Amino acid sequence: MKREKIKQILTDAPTGRPALVKGWVRTKRSAKNVNFIALNDGSTINNLQIVADVERFGEELLKDINTGASLAVTGMLTASQGSGQAVELQADSIVIYGKADPEKFPMQPKKHSLEFLREQAHLRFRTATFSAVFRIRHAMAYAIHKYFNDRGFYYLHTPIITASDAEGAGQMFRVTTLPAKQPPLNEGGGVDFTQDFFGRSTNLTVSGQLEGELGATALGEIYTFGPTFRAENSNTTRHLAEFWMIEPEMAFYDIHDNMDLAEDFLKFLTKYALDNCMDDLRFLSTRLQNEEKDKPADQRSMELVEKLQFVLNNDFARCTYTEAIDILRNSKTYQKGKFQFPVEWGVDLQSEHERYLVEKHFRKPVILINYPKEIKAFYMKQNADGKTVAAMDVLFPQIGEIIGGSEREADYDKLTTRMAEMGVPVEEMWWYLDTRRFGTVPHAGFGLGFERFILFVTGMGNIRDVIAFPRTPKNAEF
Repeated sequence: MKREKIKQILTDAPTGRPALVKGWVRTKRSAKNVNFIALNDGSTINNLQIVADVERFGEELLKDINTGASLAVTGMLTASQGSGQAVELQADSIVIYGKADPEKFPMQPKKHSLEFLREQAHLRFRTATFSAVFRIRHAMAYAIHKYFNDRGFYYLHTPIITASDAEGAGQMFRVTTLPAKQPPLNEGGGVDFTQDFFGRSTNLTVSGQLEGELGATALGEIYTFGPTFRAENSNTTRHLAEFWMIEPEMAFYDIHDNMDLAEDFLKFLTKYALDNCMDDLRFLSTRLQNEEKDKPADQRSMELVEKLQFVLNNDFARCTYTEAIDILRNSKTYQKGKFQFPVEWGVDLQSEHERYLVEKHFRKPVILINYPKEIKAFYMKQNADGKTVAAMDVLFPQIGEIIGGSEREADYDKLTTRMAEMGVPVEEMWWYLDTRRFGTVPHAGFGLGFERFILFVTGMGNIRDVIAFPRTPKNAEF
C-alpha cells in the first residue's frame, strides 16, 4: 500500500477505506481498552488520530509508543467519534521505526521556552510552533520565485565570496586559506594576501546588489535570493550573522517604479501567505495571543491574520524623510519626551520612529523616500538639492523597516566623486564603474531581508526563531 500524507487525508476526509500513514507521535493517551495516538508527518499543523485497540496490539507494543517515536500505521479510515477532526484511523497494524525514550527525549508534550528550543534546534522542528514557522518559510520562498518568474525577472546567482564591500561598513567575515598562526607577511609587515587562495583579501558577501546591477544592465530585470553575512557583534532579536536576502535590480526603473514594485511584491507575498498558510497562521496567532494575554491591551500585538490583511488592504502611504521628521517632531509622543532616540533632520530613523509613522500617524504601511545622503550608501542617486539621495525604506507595523532600496546613481562622474568622498576604492571597483562608462541607464533596486519578513508573517518575536540554524556571536552550533 502506498503511503498517504496526513494533510491530504484530513483535507479529503475519506471514510470506509484503508490507508497507510507514517509519522511521529505528538501525544498518546490511554482509555480503558484503547490508546489514542496523535500522529504528525510534517505536512500539516494538524494531527491524525490513530485508534489502537489494546487487546489487539498488546500493552508491550503500546508502551513503546511515546512522544517522538516514529511509526508506520495501516488501518481503516472512519468518521471520528470525537470533536476536532472529521476522520480517524482505526489501526490494523503498527510498525515502530524508532523509539523515543520518554525520560530522555527533550520535546515532551508540554510548554517549552523558545530559549530552550534554540538549544535543541536539531529537534525543534518536531514542535507545532516550529513546524508551522518553517512551512510558512518554505511557502514564502516559493512565492518569491513565483512572483519574479511570472513577471519576467531572471534569477541571478551572485557570488558568496567577494573582494568588495557593498555597504562600506567593514563588518565582513574573511575568507582565507593562509595559516592562522604565522601567515606570510609583506614588506610593510601586513598579511601578504597575494599568497592567499584568490591572490587578494576576500570575504563573505554582505549583499549581492553590486553584482546584481551588472546583470540588470544587460538582462533588464534580475533578482538574487541567497545567503549573506555580516560580522556585527550584535545579540539583539533582529540581528543574525548569516541571513538571506532578496535583491531585485531593474534597468530603466526610477525611484517611483521601485516603490511600485516593492509594494506590489509585498502584497503578493502577504496574499500568498493568507491563501496558502491559513492553518499555520491561525495556530501561530493563537500562540501569540496566549503569550500576550497578561499584557495591557495597548501593548499587545495586532492579531496575526488581521495584521496581514492590514498590509494587503491598504495602499502604502508615501512621504519624504523631511516630511517624516516634521511629523515626528510635531507628535505628542515627541513633545512629551517619550521617544528614546533623538528626532532631528540628518539622523537615521529608529524602529520606534518608523513604527509611530505606520501605527499611529498614517495607520498603514509607509514608504519613506529622499533620505540625507550622509546616512546612505555611495551608490544611491543624488538628488538635485545636493543634500538627499533617491533612497526608499518600506515600513511595516510592529517591525519598522522591512525593505531598503534606492534608485542607483547612473552618472559616472557623480558616482566616482561620491566614492572618493566616502573612501570607497575607485580603482578596485573598475568593473562596477564600467556599467556607467558603457551604456549607462537609469536603474533601481531594493533588498528584503527574508528572515525579517518571516518574522512579520509568523508573528515570532526573535529572528533566531525563523531560521533553521541561527548563526550569532559565540554560536555556530548544529
